[in-house]
Amino acid sequence: MRRRAFITLLGSAAAWPLLARAQQAGNPRLIGFLYPGPIAAGPPRVNAFLTGLRSGGVREPDEVEIVARIADGDLSLLSGMAADLVARKVNLIAAISPAAVRAARAATTTIPIVANDLESDPVASDFVASYARPGRNVTGAFLDFPDFAKKWVELLKEAVPQLLKMAVVWDPATGPVQRNAVASAAAALGIELDVIEVHGRGDLQGAFRTVARSGAGALLMLSSPLIGPNTRLLARLAIEHRLPAMTLFTDFARDGGLMAYGPNLLGFLRQTGVMAAKILNGASPAELPIETPTRFEFVLNLKTAKVLDIIIPPSLLLRADEVIE
Repeated sequence: MRRRAFITLLGSAAAWPLLARAQQAGNPRLIGFLYPGPIAAGPPRVNAFLTGLRSGGVREPDEVEIVARIADGDLSLLSGMAADLVARKVNLIAAISPAAVRAARAATTTIPIVANDLESDPVASDFVASYARPGRNVTGAFLDFPDFAKKWVELLKEAVPQLLKMAVVWDPATGPVQRNAVASAAAALGIELDVIEVHGRGDLQGAFRTVARSGAGALLMLSSPLIGPNTRLLARLAIEHRLPAMTLFTDFARDGGLMAYGPNLLGFLRQTGVMAAKILNGASPAELPIETPTRFEFVLNLKTAKVLDIIIPPSLLLRADEVIE
């Protein structure tokens, strides 16, 4: 039988489920997909996860039902959504973002949780006991952040050699790991840091106005479910305020921002799907080691550099995986 995927909207955005359902007799295994970001960003993320699930050895996707719960930016909904997934007796929860991991972990200590988390140190956040042996019901794919944060600051400094003050846009819901890592990297290079908090999409325009008034020579936007789906808006704001800006999400540079360096986002979700498949096929989350991204991209927008009167050094151009001219 052929798999059918369909989307049903149940009264409100918060109750949006995407189901990949069996068309044959038998009970499908239920996988909860918990994501705090916007509804529009949900389908490509679910599809990437499903691709990983299939390539990871779940050979009969017709027997898998993905029950997606999308908070549409309202983090207060995550706890109820996680509880709903537990009440539905899902076999596994894919938790996308630190806030989703925390909500899922608070809801269950027995159902396996596979995290897709770009912002946390899983050990320092007490999600797992260790990278090699998580020890509980949580495992997944995490970004190893301190060295990555150093790379961001170094790339901005190389693009803007006179950089003495840098602004950082930070979503506190992601936790302090990124912010602290960037602060250490900036201090090592003698760069003053100005941190601006954002809590929702409505804060973004005001954050850019604050950065422009601060006299910062560059802007770094830390990873967050708030930043990733809004790269087009953020690129436009960066150009309007003439800010050399960077983030982890590579679409930011493709949408007109100066540059981006980070993992391939959909590839990272596929990696999480492969890990979920291992658990569905019998692996214990307590014994399944934490993974980190396997593919990174550095995207540089020369058109934007010209608009901002920035001369990109050849050394930076040579390291770019994609240059937009």
